[in-house]
Amino acid sequence: MSIRFAVIGIDHRHAFGMTEHLLAAGAGCAGWWTEGHPETEAGYRKRFPDLSRSADRHALLDDPDIDLVVIAAIPRDRAALAIEAMRAGKDVMVDKPGCTTLEQLAELRRVQAETGRIWSVDFSERFEVPSVTLASELVAEGAIGRVVQTVGLGPHRLNRATRPAWFFDREAYGGILTDIASHQIDQFLHFTGSDTAEIVHAAVDNYAHPEDPGLQDFGEIALRSERGRGYVRVDWFTPDALPTWGDGRLTILGTEGYIELRKYVDVAGREGTDTLILVNGARCEAIDARDAGLPYFGRIVADVRGRTETAMSQTHAFTVMELALQAQAMAEGAA
Repeated sequence: MSIRFAVIGIDHRHAFGMTEHLLAAGAGCAGWWTEGHPETEAGYRKRFPDLSRSADRHALLDDPDIDLVVIAAIPRDRAALAIEAMRAGKDVMVDKPGCTTLEQLAELRRVQAETGRIWSVDFSERFEVPSVTLASELVAEGAIGRVVQTVGLGPHRLNRATRPAWFFDREAYGGILTDIASHQIDQFLHFTGSDTAEIVHAAVDNYAHPEDPGLQDFGEIALRSERGRGYVRVDWFTPDALPTWGDGRLTILGTEGYIELRKYVDVAGREGTDTLILVNGARCEAIDARDAGLPYFGRIVADVRGRTETAMSQTHAFTVMELALQAQAMAEGAA
């Protein structure tokens, strides 16, 4: 028997993928609710015409047959909605960032410990990218030895004309490192096998958008743990000629080789997404990883049923967000 989920908040388009992948994993959707009428609503209705909108989110939270609440609301609102859901006896899958302040994170930790519910963050640049699935398998097999460094690049296209007002409000989205760079922090911890890390350097800036003073269009982080080091660069500078929203890449350096992921596009190279480049003592090749699968969603369905932590440990979810928030504070001179 599978689980049933409800979606609360569709302000970010990540709600599309979260819904789609849970349905593909066999979960059933009981409906959705969102505040007002965000720009994403038309696209969500078009993609999921059989799902009905609830007039009141409490009707979903009070439904005893709903096991999991999916949240992709405005980032500043996600923690409060997750806390409400956990107190209603629901597990939670939230879009990144899972929260926007350290105070929110502390309350999330307290409520999660009190309720015993799952609070999982869908870091889509890992969990919705098949090439990362294959890279995880290769690293686990020892294909590149012990991982000692990751370099994660997260460029994004601004699409200024289509962005809602909250996108340019620093308090609403949490800052570029809290938001986008949480993806790369997640991948650093995952691939180096680190339980935590230290933020060595963090910086943010607004280089090209003075008309939007709340926007941070560039950010970088250097981090280290007992197992390795990492560098993160995120930005809103993807040019219009690129055929997708960003040329996201991840390089994983091991003691016996390296892996490079060209997640979304391979400019002037192979067609399609999810190109994995593997170089070690015996292999030097590019691999089409589009069919490697997305196990996170099936695993979280199983975790909800079995009260396990196969999709992501609870500690990992909290640690990623803590490090992202620490980096944001350091970059803004508050730490």
